[in-house]
Amino acid sequence: MDALREAIALIVGFDADLFEILWLSIRVSLMSLLVATLVGLPLGTYLAINDFPGRRPLIIMTNAMMGMPPVAVGLLVYLLLSRSGPLGVLGLLYTPTAMIIAQVFLITPIIVSLTFQVIENLENEYRDTFTSLGVRGWRAIRAYLWDARYALTTCILAGFGRAISEVGAVIIVGGNIDHLTRVMTTTIALETSRGNLDLALGLGIILLLLSLIVNAAVGAIKEFARTRQYA
Repeated sequence: MDALREAIALIVGFDADLFEILWLSIRVSLMSLLVATLVGLPLGTYLAINDFPGRRPLIIMTNAMMGMPPVAVGLLVYLLLSRSGPLGVLGLLYTPTAMIIAQVFLITPIIVSLTFQVIENLENEYRDTFTSLGVRGWRAIRAYLWDARYALTTCILAGFGRAISEVGAVIIVGGNIDHLTRVMTTTIALETSRGNLDLALGLGIILLLLSLIVNAAVGAIKEFARTRQYA
């Protein structure tokens, strides 16, 4: 209880270290989500509305990548960015940029797969109409994305939830360096091992609140879309 009171005091008192960690966590998660969304939404839509050789294996591989172990992704990115790796010359290892790259690898398959599922249902309804009107290529992709915007928003929020709760990959490529790459999840793990429960609890409370907010937003968007008869 003493640790809990201290944790609440840190939050209410806007502790500088706590909110520095919070801001970095949100910034890294949002940047990785932006990149993953820009890649994942069009790619998932393209897979759903086009038939081409290798499409089925690509879909299977994307679905399988949703369950990639974060530590394996972190190791892969570490090898790419290490001094002896192919991208080592960029000097990105143990920086927020490396953490963003790792999270992009984790989030993109989730957004692609969820987008595919949403658009595939719409494609069954709109295929004949779009074919008769000659709507194809990027025009078709934009039309599908716009029509499914509410359902796709929940896909994006699912990606954010995955990013903000990540620990395995970011601790490998970020190094959990104080005032540089220390985010909420890695700080919670570190401070708990040190016995510094007040900071760990404070960040844990904020992380739980963010999770509740994301889930509430998903539910609200689904209800909003349902009342307006959107997919």
